[in-house]
Amino acid sequence: MSRAPKGTASPPKARTSGQSADATDAKSLHQETRKTADLVRDTAEPGEAMTANQGVKIADDQHSLKAGPRGPTLMEDFLLREKITHFDHERIPERVVHARGTAAHGVFRAYEDLSDLTMASPFGAADKETPVFVRFSTVAGSRGSADTPRDVRGFAVKFYADDGIWDLVGNNIPVFFIQDAIKFPDLIHAVKPEPNNEIPQAASAHDTFWDFVSLTPESMHMLMWVMSDRALPRSLATMEGFGVHTFRMVNAAGTSRFVKFHWKPLKGVHSLVWDESQKISGKDPDFHRRDLFESIERGDYPEWELGVQVVEEADEHSFDFDLLDATKLIPEELVPVRRIGRMTLNRNPDNFFAETEQVAFHTGHVIPGIDFTNDPLLQGGCSPTWIRSFAASARTSPNCRSTGRSARCTTTSATPWPAPRSTRAALRISPTVSAMAARCTRRRRRTRSAATRRRWRERRSASAARVSPIISARRRCSGTACPTGRRAYRGGLRLRTQPGRERGRSHARDERVAGQRRRRTGGEGRGADRHRGRTHRHARGADAIGP
Repeated sequence: MSRAPKGTASPPKARTSGQSADATDAKSLHQETRKTADLVRDTAEPGEAMTANQGVKIADDQHSLKAGPRGPTLMEDFLLREKITHFDHERIPERVVHARGTAAHGVFRAYEDLSDLTMASPFGAADKETPVFVRFSTVAGSRGSADTPRDVRGFAVKFYADDGIWDLVGNNIPVFFIQDAIKFPDLIHAVKPEPNNEIPQAASAHDTFWDFVSLTPESMHMLMWVMSDRALPRSLATMEGFGVHTFRMVNAAGTSRFVKFHWKPLKGVHSLVWDESQKISGKDPDFHRRDLFESIERGDYPEWELGVQVVEEADEHSFDFDLLDATKLIPEELVPVRRIGRMTLNRNPDNFFAETEQVAFHTGHVIPGIDFTNDPLLQGGCSPTWIRSFAASARTSPNCRSTGRSARCTTTSATPWPAPRSTRAALRISPTVSAMAARCTRRRRRTRSAATRRRWRERRSASAARVSPIISARRRCSGTACPTGRRAYRGGLRLRTQPGRERGRSHARDERVAGQRRRRTGGEGRGADRHRGRTHRHARGADAIGP
């Protein structure tokens, strides 16, 4: 085999999983896969030398810079610090819930024009396609837990719409344990493993959880679902998805309707039995993750239809249950599900960490045409305290590529707050809500202005007796300074002093500044001063500065 000239690096050969280092070995060659072809777009031949972040050539990245052959490592070794910094930031904190997950890219195609229901762009025309990124997850288990415990599954869809990002965050069960988001921390603390032994992992079969639900009667409906076969899906492609909350759809005329979202798998709903689930957990903890990845690689794309249950706002109280209660569902016999589009997952992530692990979903990410209701669980999910992962994690976009650490460029929220005036107008919030928001905004501005003016007046009054910058008392009083070296007074005005320190200020300017302060306070100052928590008083005498 021919070798490259000395000093010249030979270009790497394209390889797939299982190939040997020698591409001429015909026995080890495998057929190129879709993954290999997809990576070609992000593959670059190496340059002449390794470089640092700023393009500096690196001659040696295996030895740190030292003071002498056996001396200490020098802090000036910026290559060492850069390499260690990269290493220290290769991980992000694990999610408290939904830590164990897998994801895929895809596309959503609308069946028809839904302008009569909503102005949201994914439903603006028949056959309109919108890129999506979907993450499936278990809830209670840690990142290294198995895929098949008896647990709720997260089903979160990120729409990259024309007018922003819409996160439809839900589960594979249509209801939830609690009615109010204020109980959510208590629920998660209860379902997590016992604090003394960290057992059981990814399971709710322990006393702490059952103590909680026994005192929370609203959880009974959810428990019936969790103890059913819906908590043991056969595949991620064979489980339903639900938005859980009640949302609003708003059209261009400002008419809003209540809506529930459903994802219906085209492969049907199939589940495991408990014995199968236990055996699979031991033999292949990555069962669901592997199944999704391999099905997309071989072209067997998972598909779901998006359906909605639409209820007119005037009919809100026509049911014998509360539409805004997340522990209740709307029976499909009463309100049929209208199927409005199809989602197809057709591409695996290129970088699991940069995409699947760092992606963040937030129920507060909506686009014009999708709005919130007074569902207490939804309202709590939109609070700023739930936005930690959104602020700390990268958001992935399928429409752009990067050659840096993240395989996808970051994007921002569809409607950052405070939103521009035009954006807020485009949201088409109901007139009542808009009027209330406007009144609150005006009241807050008036309150803030009055408080600000009052605070500035108090600050000017308090600082009127203080001369700044610091003036040396030694220069001002014929060699006599404040005995403590901290404060001196002139005509009842406090002068901050530092003995022996000259500021170079002229005596005339000091007199002018002091005179201005006296005029503002009517010639009277304060006789007491607190310095570092201690009260220090001066008597007007030989040691005081004054006429």
